[in-house]
Amino acid sequence: MSTPLKDLRLLRRAAIAVAVVGLSAATLPFSAASASASTDEAHGRGAVFVQLNFTSGNRVAAYARAADGTLTAAGTYDTGGLGGTETGAPLDALASQGGLTYDRPGHVLVAVNAGSDTVTSFSVRGARLDRTAVVSSGGEFPTSVTVHGDLAYVLNAGGDGSISGFRVKYARLVPIPGSTRSLGLGNDPVPSFIQAPAQVGFSDDGNTLIVTTKAHNTLLTFPVDSAGVPSATPTVTPSAGAVPFSFVVDPRGTVHVTEAATGNTSSYAVNTAGGLTLLGSSASDGGAALCWNVRVGRYLFGANAGSASLSSWRLQADGTAALAAPVAATTNAGPIDLAASRDGRFLYVQESVAGTLGVYAVSSHGHLHRIQTVTGLPAFSAGGMEGLAAA
Repeated sequence: MSTPLKDLRLLRRAAIAVAVVGLSAATLPFSAASASASTDEAHGRGAVFVQLNFTSGNRVAAYARAADGTLTAAGTYDTGGLGGTETGAPLDALASQGGLTYDRPGHVLVAVNAGSDTVTSFSVRGARLDRTAVVSSGGEFPTSVTVHGDLAYVLNAGGDGSISGFRVKYARLVPIPGSTRSLGLGNDPVPSFIQAPAQVGFSDDGNTLIVTTKAHNTLLTFPVDSAGVPSATPTVTPSAGAVPFSFVVDPRGTVHVTEAATGNTSSYAVNTAGGLTLLGSSASDGGAALCWNVRVGRYLFGANAGSASLSSWRLQADGTAALAAPVAATTNAGPIDLAASRDGRFLYVQESVAGTLGVYAVSSHGHLHRIQTVTGLPAFSAGGMEGLAAA
């Protein structure tokens, strides 16, 4: 039998333990989210998020990812803004890559609200989202967003086009004064899909912002200073091929750009002047409308929206990407945005015209095997979903 003194000591120890746990939770925001996410990743689990882009009220659909890569619906979350559709868009409402972006270190998901000129941030806990802020995008018709460290930049496709910067603080976006830069594109407030810029992204070291301009056939780069503010004017690099659309940056810092009109992938190095130097271009994949890409280990995968297929490229020692398989897999109609699990074992494909999400297992040799089709998503009809992220 315990004594009163022993009971008192046990109670004091318990009280101290509770106080320490409470202090940690109070002083470390989102620590629970970080611990939950780390545990999920360790067990091969995670989440996938789909931006539904409803013009009546934008939403994000969340899916829990099992260890075998398959998805289970886990809820839908309002962004607090409106979706939008670019003029003449054939099957991709925002005609962009990066409309929904997940920052893994910060466990933050950022969504563009093209129809209301705002951007929404969420904190991420597994497949659960908690909306933290809705802020002005700093321009018209935002279509793409990128995050590096505590910096986030939004691409506004409407009007002259612009980029605008934010600090990420406790999963919220705080505007950076003096960070907005015009692109001088002269578009309408709701731009034509082919005239609009397609993506904004950071170089691997975070020191340069890159923008693709599609019909203008240019790549714009803005060196970023220590305060997170870009240069007053961009360096303009002519695209190696027609209609540069999306890009990914590999661990060596090479920028790999899809060319929608030709089916090529061109590779660039960021030079010391903050511009881009062409390293080389791949053979054409022969598909129609190569617009979106993603890196999975040593391979790049690209979505051919007009021919319902995925192509693959293998990264080479000289920094270029060599075409590996013109048709690495077939998809349902309208493949657009792509996302990969952190371990590179699974690839997710947003199939806009079909209103589905394709799930593929990825082998170590870059082969794809479809393992699931997620249904019940909005099919494109003068508007539709666009934006995909994997956590």
